[in-house]
Amino acid sequence: VQLQASGGGLVQAGGTLRLSCAASGRTFSSYAMGWFRQAPGKEREFVAAISRGGGNTDYADAMKGRFTISRDNDKNTVYLQMNSLKPEDTAVYYCAASRGVYGSRMRHAYDYWGQGTLVTVSS
Repeated sequence: VQLQASGGGLVQAGGTLRLSCAASGRTFSSYAMGWFRQAPGKEREFVAAISRGGGNTDYADAMKGRFTISRDNDKNTVYLQMNSLKPEDTAVYYCAASRGVYGSRMRHAYDYWGQGTLVTVSS
């Protein structure tokens, strides 16, 4: 599976962005999907995950109520809607695919990674 993340950019605090991650291949629905982020000088951290069918989602505490993960298996795409953005959300955002049924908060649970898209939130 090849993953291509897009949708990053510069936004003011309080603004919104929608990230997309397009997957190649015909087996997208066989993968749980996750979003992670990595800020400069920090480790990559979990953001959100979604199960294969989209019925189960999980969020890091800092993102609950602000971010929404969703997927369209017909379009082989997973999304991350980000609202009420804060300067501390500035990071490179990565999408990842896991052979598991449900997404995981653990990086090692994911088998494929996209190249990342930069989100910059100005104060």
